[in-house]
Parts: sequence; structure tokens; C-alpha cells
Amino acid sequence: MILGKQKINRQNLTLATRTEKIKHIIEQRRPLAQRIEAVEQNLRSLSRSLDNLEQHRNRLISKVEDLKIKGCLQEIDCLTLQRNIEAEIAALSKLKVRFYRDTINIGVIGRARQGKSRLLQSLTGLTTAEIPTGDRQHCTGVRSTIHHNPNVDTYGEVWFHSERSFLDEVLAPYYEKLHLGTKPISLAEFAQNPPPCLPNTIANNAVAGAMYEHLCKYHTNTNLEKYRHLLQEPSPRRISKEEIREYVAQDTVDGQRIYFNYLAVKEAKIVCTFPNSDVGQIALIDMPGLGDTGLGDEARLLKILGQDVDIVLFIRLPKPPGDFWADVDVQLYDTASAALTDIPIKLWSFLILNHTDANSPIGDNFVYCQDLADSREDKHLYVVDCITANCAVPEEANRQILDPVLDYLISNITSLDRQYTSSCQDRLFRLQSEVAAEINKARQALHQGTERDNWFPLFIKLFDQLWDDLTSGLEELLQELREQRDLQDFDFKRQIDAALQACREDTGIPSEEEIGQRRNSVGGYPNAYYEYLNEVRAHLSQHFLLLDEGLKRPIERVKAQVAEVLVERGRLGELTEVRGAQFLTEITELIPDQLGQLKLGFQILANFSLSYRGLIQHRIRQHLDDLTPDTTSLQLSPSPSAGEVLSCLESLHAEALYQCETALDDLLAEPNQAAFAIVEEFLDRVLRAKEVKNQWRIFLEELRSEIWSTEFEQLGERTRMRREWLDSVERVITANQLSAFQFLDY
Repeated sequence: MILGKQKINRQNLTLATRTEKIKHIIEQRRPLAQRIEAVEQNLRSLSRSLDNLEQHRNRLISKVEDLKIKGCLQEIDCLTLQRNIEAEIAALSKLKVRFYRDTINIGVIGRARQGKSRLLQSLTGLTTAEIPTGDRQHCTGVRSTIHHNPNVDTYGEVWFHSERSFLDEVLAPYYEKLHLGTKPISLAEFAQNPPPCLPNTIANNAVAGAMYEHLCKYHTNTNLEKYRHLLQEPSPRRISKEEIREYVAQDTVDGQRIYFNYLAVKEAKIVCTFPNSDVGQIALIDMPGLGDTGLGDEARLLKILGQDVDIVLFIRLPKPPGDFWADVDVQLYDTASAALTDIPIKLWSFLILNHTDANSPIGDNFVYCQDLADSREDKHLYVVDCITANCAVPEEANRQILDPVLDYLISNITSLDRQYTSSCQDRLFRLQSEVAAEINKARQALHQGTERDNWFPLFIKLFDQLWDDLTSGLEELLQELREQRDLQDFDFKRQIDAALQACREDTGIPSEEEIGQRRNSVGGYPNAYYEYLNEVRAHLSQHFLLLDEGLKRPIERVKAQVAEVLVERGRLGELTEVRGAQFLTEITELIPDQLGQLKLGFQILANFSLSYRGLIQHRIRQHLDDLTPDTTSLQLSPSPSAGEVLSCLESLHAEALYQCETALDDLLAEPNQAAFAIVEEFLDRVLRAKEVKNQWRIFLEELRSEIWSTEFEQLGERTRMRREWLDSVERVITANQLSAFQFLDY
């Protein structure tokens, strides 16, 4: 598997620092993210194909009269498959985001006033000016991700909701969960209409009441006007260190609740230098809302927990005169556990018991920390480790909390990733098998009818008539070609005459003046002579390339003659509007691979061609040796001149041309002989080979309603429907290949 634990551990031994190890883990994740993305895209394609198949199935059910076929169609369940695919797409999307990240993320969750913000301050070096704390009520209003970057001054970035995302992601969940009726479709509508009163069934429910009060906070006119304009602002907006609190907090440092920007903020990012320099590419995520029922956005935060967080820190502050695990604590644990079901939460979470000293307003709570630590498993609160530390003391928080957490991540994140991805991969393989099973039913559905006995006698009669007509037509054509096979092909002769005339008129032989200039350039007439021999030979041979067209034309003509017989006498013209030689290719593609003998015959004829290089070139080349310097028989005298060079070139050119013409005269019947031979081969394959008549019968039986459309008018519609249905099925099969579901290397 790509995420082999032993492989990673061996490499870790060579990495000197924690920073390097974390960087290496992140680099290992990226190729996997790319493969996951490819599988995700294929699943979307598969979903579209299944949707098309489902619509096709519904249309067929309303049209098909055969009860057996209708029953088979009704058994095909595409909707369940699509729901499963959508679930896996969502899971893959979370995986993709997780592995494309360039940080290892630690989520910090807990109820209000447990010490989350104090811990974040201790780990990041930020203050209450950037990370708000509150002793009386919840004051952090926005999910914030805090990134370690040792090379920059502290700054922030905020992403605002658009009006649509604000309506859908912020307001709509309140209306749905609190049963408040139709949710507002615009911000103007929300501004004009306060939320309806809580239904009587939940009016006295404390949790519902807290959520309702939080919703009303969004609506209050004075509040709405203070943040409404931000929903139109572009994102992200970079802000200074001094501005951070204005966008992430509900109150000022001295506790005045005058900030409302956070209501329009979707998320915030803070970049700063952590006190602990050897932490590498990590980020801390402050997740307000989990454990604070008044915020009402747990579903959104759980999505974040599932894809953006690698490890979770549950923060709990035990308080005197005695503390215990309340239902809300267990509920918070269970809620977080549901965010990522493929890995038990006990493998990716730590419990941090916030220890306060004697100078704290609540005094030294160590004994209460010990009580909660001892009793946590009684409430089934299982974690990697339970750590007791003072979250407000930076040295203690880094040494006792962050260091053990990072060490655990470095040692175990590869195996956690493997467990997470393996679970997803196994589900994908099961899904592929489920789709394959359902599609196998779909492929067979239209073959379950009971129609055959009604039309088969008529088909046999029509086939026998067609067979007689087709064989007679092809045999007559073959006889005609046999009578012509030793005759000259006039098209080919005209092409030869044209090539020879071009050779005579365009010899490529230089003038005496040009020969003299070449002699001066190359240092003598012999050198010039040898160069001109090569050039004249190349020029002469080039003209014979024109013969290629003269060879192709007769073969295309005889293919068209065969096609005409197949169209007129074999009725195959009903299958395609294409005519001529291309008709053979079209029919070849229609013949199933199972009908090998018949398909082979059509392939042989459709692919056959004559070419100059294959038939003539070697015959021409043997007569050009005298135009080759090493083999020429005509040498210059000891005292040559330009005139002598010219005379030799003209003599050699004329002799070579004469010999080529003589050789070509012997080939004038070749196209007719080749045409006869290939058509006879075609007939041997498609008419005379053993069992080939049965293959014709099978082929034409499938296409009977198109070939004999009048005789099989009703059946024609059924055949068309069957073909279109099978096309829809094939598109699903193409997208359901096992290899397209695999992103792990085993």
C-alpha cells in the first residue's frame, strides 16, 4: 500500500527534526490526493450515467408491453446506487481536502470557558487581542485556523459569507432544526420578517431556546445593519494583527459586546510565529460551537472536523467543589466521534484536563482533574491519552500538551491515514461490485421477452431470400472481375502515362551554365557530376509517386462495386447512409466480435489497398542504379566539360526512364488482378467458409427490423429501444471499471 508504515518509519529515522518529518508526511499525502481526485471525477461520471439509465428505464417501463421485460426493468435499482455513490463522493471529497492540505491540523474543541482560548494563546504566542477569552460567556464567534510561519509578522485573513451562503449555511439550519417554517430566500426578506416564535412542542426546551436567541441575534435590526454590508465584500480580506479581534470576537478586551463583524465571517486564518520553533507545518483550529448549543452550527463544524482536522484536543476545566462528566460532555464526545467514523476517535483524540493553580479564581483543581481522569472510561470517553496540564502556562502547554501530541502524530498519522483510506477503498470496491451486479441485470433485461416465436418463421423466409440474392450478386461480380483480371486497367495506365510525361518534361537536369557554376563550387566536374547523379535520380523517382493514386483508385472502385451489391442485393443499405468503400468499414463495425469469420471477411476487404511503395517502388528502383554515383556505368573522360556532364546526365536519364516504362508496361493488369483476388478472398470468407451462413443469420436476426422495416415495423421500434438501452448500459459499464475505483496501491 502506498502509505506503508514501515517504509515511512525507516525514512523518518533519517530526518533530523520534527519540522522535516512533518514536511515529509505532507509531501507523501499529495500524490494520494491526486489519485483520490481522479476516482472522485469518475464517480461523478458514473452517477451521471446511472441517472441517464434510470430515466431510460422509466421511459421503457411505460412503453414495453411484454410483462416479463417490464418486471425485469422494475427490478433494476439505480436510485440506491446513486445514493451510495453520492455518499462516497462526499467521503472522497473529505479525503481529497485532507490530503491536499499543506499543514497537519490540530482541532481544539470544548464548551465555553473551559480554557480553549488560553491553550491557543499559550501554543501560538498570541494574546487576548487576537484570541478572545471570556470568564462570563462565550466570546469567540468564528472558526479560526492559526498557522505557524516563522518568517512573517502576525496577520490575519477573513472569508466572508456571500448572501446565498449566509442564507443556506447560517440561517437555514436554525429554521429547519427549530421548525420555524419556510426559510427566508433573501436577506431583505429576513430583515423585514423576524423569526417566528418557537413551536409549542419545543418552546420550553432550553437548548432550543438558546439556539433561538442566537438566531435572533442575527436578525436584530441594529445588529443586521452592522454586518450586512460585509456579505457583499470580496474574500479573503487581509487584516492586521490589531484588527483580528474585530472580526473573530463578540466583545472587546474589556468585555463590551460591540463587535458584530463575526456574524458575516465564514472563517478566519491567523498567521504567526509559534513559541515552539520545531513544530513545522502545523495549524491549530479553534472550533467555537461544538459543545455550545446556543451557536447552532454543529453540522457545519462537524464537516470541518471530518476533513480539516488530523487530531482533536478535547478541553475540559474541572471545577470545585466537585465535578463530574455531564451528559453534555458525553454528547460532545459522541458528536465529534460521528465526524469520522472510519477511524475510532480514541485513535485521533486527546483529552486535556485544564489544571489551575492556587492563584486561579477557582483555586488548585488538580484533585478534580484526577477525579475526571479516573472516571472518564466509565463514561466510555476513550482517547489516545488524558493529559493534565495548565493551559494558561505557555511552557507547560507546549511541553506537556503540544510535544506529546506532535510526537504521536509523527509516529502514527501514516497508519491512521492508511486505516482511513483503506476503509474508503474497501467501500468503493463493494460499490463497484454492486453496480456491476445491477448493470448485469440491466444488460439482460430486454433479452427476457417471449416475442421470438412470433417473428422467427418470417425471418427465416426473408433471410433465405436475401441469401440467394446476395450470393448471386456477389458471384456475378466475381465472374465479371475474373473476365477482366488479365486486362490492362485504363485508370492505372492513364496515371502511368501522366507520370512518364512528367518525367520527360521535368527532368531536373541542369543547364551547361549551371553545371559550370557547380564545378566551381565543388572543385571539379567529377564532383559536380556525382552530385547531379543523385539529384537527377531523386527528381526522377519523385514523379513515380503519382502512381500511388492510380493504384488506389481501382481498389476503391471494386470496393464500391462490392458495397453496391451488399446494399442492393443484401439490403444492408438500411443500416447506414454511407456508401462506397466507406460502407464496408461501417458494416464491419456493426458486426459483433463473436461473429469472427464474417467480421474477418469484411475487415480484410475494408482494409485492403495497393500502394506504390508496396507494389512498384522496388521495381522502379532497380532501374535507377546508373543514376547512382557508385554504380553508374557512364563515367566522365579524363578531361571533362560541362557539355560532357550534360550529355551523360541526359543519356542516363533517358535510359532509366525507358527501363522504368518497360517495367511498368508489365504491371498494367496488376490492379485488375488484385481486385479479383481480394474479392474472391472476400467471398471465401463471407460466403464459403464453414458456418459463415449461420453467422450471417445471427447478424441479420439482430438487425431484422431495420433491414426489413416494413415486414417488422413493430419489431423495429423494439430493436431501436434495445440498442439505445444497451448503449446506456455500456456507458455505465465504461465508468464502472474496477481500475477507476482504485486509489491505493496494494
